[in-house]
Amino acid sequence: MKRLLSMIALLGVLGMSGPVLAEDAVAPAAAPAATAPVSDAAAPAVAPVAAPAPEPKLDSGNTAWMLTATALVLFMTIPGLALFYGGMVRKKNVLATMMQSFAITALITIIWMVAGYSLAFAPGGPFIGGLDKMFLNGVNLNALTGVAGANIPETVFVIFQMTFAIITPALITGAFADRMKFSAMLWFMGIWSLVVYAPITHWVWEPGGWLFTKGILDYAGGTVVHINAGIAGLVVAIMLGKRVGYGKEAMAPHNLVLTIIGAAMLWVGWFGFNAGSALAADSRAGMAMVVTQVATAGAALAWMLAEWMGKGKPSVLGIASGAVAGLVAITPASGFVGPMGALAIGLAAGVVCFWGATSLKRMMGYDDSLDAFGVHGIGGIVGAILTGVFAVKEIGGVSGMLEGNGGQVVIQLIGVGATVAYTAVASFIILKVIDMVIGLRVSEEEEREGLDVSLHGERVE
Repeated sequence: MKRLLSMIALLGVLGMSGPVLAEDAVAPAAAPAATAPVSDAAAPAVAPVAAPAPEPKLDSGNTAWMLTATALVLFMTIPGLALFYGGMVRKKNVLATMMQSFAITALITIIWMVAGYSLAFAPGGPFIGGLDKMFLNGVNLNALTGVAGANIPETVFVIFQMTFAIITPALITGAFADRMKFSAMLWFMGIWSLVVYAPITHWVWEPGGWLFTKGILDYAGGTVVHINAGIAGLVVAIMLGKRVGYGKEAMAPHNLVLTIIGAAMLWVGWFGFNAGSALAADSRAGMAMVVTQVATAGAALAWMLAEWMGKGKPSVLGIASGAVAGLVAITPASGFVGPMGALAIGLAAGVVCFWGATSLKRMMGYDDSLDAFGVHGIGGIVGAILTGVFAVKEIGGVSGMLEGNGGQVVIQLIGVGATVAYTAVASFIILKVIDMVIGLRVSEEEEREGLDVSLHGERVE
């Protein structure tokens, strides 16, 4: 009898539990009937609670690549640009020219830490960032960058962008080589980095920036870096006037070995510049590296051939300048175009920048000493506009004119025009104030003696 009662009890338990298990297999368990409200109207609806989004985790692969890319971009300024420009000036100015790149690296590092990064990348209005990140406030050991999918430390993003902020004013120095006061140069670069560079960076790369919201395509700095630096360089060159003896005395580069070494360093470092702008070790970074190589080679050959046809001989300075023109032009496009688009951009940049550095400069009569405007200003404009032509949706998510989106070219033109106008006006005002306070240009005697001795008390033997 006891055994029978036990079996009956066991069957009862199984009978009750069976439906519950079946129901669990197809739907969440319902609330017990005894606890259900009598009237639906008397009980508020309860929305399902969404699972919390997982916290972003550090991606060590992306971080390792971005640390490498950061070092490569810094390598572009010191020693790359310092050697590239240093070899092109006359021997009496080589130390002063290299000193400018080195001093700018130190100066902009501090300015970027104090306020530049905050003005560029902290949330603010459409034209300038806020001050929340002054002195890198909040950029601590555990902070990750807000860029979706990158998952790298914000410290790495800060210093990667710092290297861009460093090289941009350093590029300007090529326009006024041989004749600007060192003190005036430091004041100009410091103020310019806050008043010009930081706002334009915010316009283009911060999600709240007005050009960003318009949909401008600038992957690694066509507007932010090259047009910005090129136009500022042109303004400085015009305001300072021509070098003493310009057009009458020989002003050939004193050491093209330094120049070609510097150009080679720029070429190698530029992979960090462009492929690093992916902020990830991914397929888009790989494509950016491919198109950078293709465009640079195309521009170097195009400049070489244009010079060969026009002057009878291909020069070392020409092919080096052509390579840099290609690097400049592919910069805004590197994350948006394929190899064929890159080749077209490189060929166009080589020819157009050769014209800008030779015929246009003679026609307009300005003294852009080392072709900062001719290469960076013109090359940046060519690249920014052609990005809107050759952009491939499969690569960068946006179609260009060749894929039926002609409006992208209009957006690119708006970005180019805004950058040119703001940089030109702001640079002019800054220079005018500095000229009234301390003066911009060295004396004729100091210029003839050479800036190495007159400004720094040193010389190359």
